[in-house]
Amino acid sequence: MRRIDTLDDIAEGLEALLQTHPELGVIAERAGPLPLRRSEPGFESLASVIVSQQVSKASAASIWNRLVSLIDPLTPENYLAGGEEAWRLAGLSRAKQATLARISEAIITKKLDLFDLCDRPIDEAMEAMTSVKGIGPWTAEVYLLFSAGHADVFPSGDVALQHAYAHAYRESVRPDSKALRLFAERWSPWRGVAARLFWAYYAATRGRDGTPIA
Repeated sequence: MRRIDTLDDIAEGLEALLQTHPELGVIAERAGPLPLRRSEPGFESLASVIVSQQVSKASAASIWNRLVSLIDPLTPENYLAGGEEAWRLAGLSRAKQATLARISEAIITKKLDLFDLCDRPIDEAMEAMTSVKGIGPWTAEVYLLFSAGHADVFPSGDVALQHAYAHAYRESVRPDSKALRLFAERWSPWRGVAARLFWAYYAATRGRDGTPIA
């Protein structure tokens, strides 16, 4: 199983993509250098992905900064001990409070091992993560991409990726998750690099960074 751990891995994956899909060259030129965007696996990294769901980049950063200030260090045990008062003060929605509580409990009871997922096949890792209520495909894929380092993950449900694809391929309507997932299969086994490419393209063409804060 390939992993993306360094910028050299990014360069290798991009070169492979450009060799097999030369039409990506124009997109790569516009996107510029692709960042690594790796974070250490574990509860804190997954929590940052949860926080970034369905809010602006600025809002996510603000909530995240309050959360790690109120609960330091941010561990499953400390999160549960913080309780609803700390969660509310951080600005977490009710749904996100509950999701992080369930994740904390799953980790503490060893029903979910976020480090073991780094070495498991994608399908197994996805099944383990999405078995916890509140962790959907997008959350699991973003965690596996940025924290576990899996090279062949493309979060097709990501709105920024959908917009970037539509702009790059001159589509009048952005694709839904299913359509983009099917299209992205052609970029295997480097879908993780393709995702970084289209996020960078989105930033270059829209003037704002659409990647999660993880």
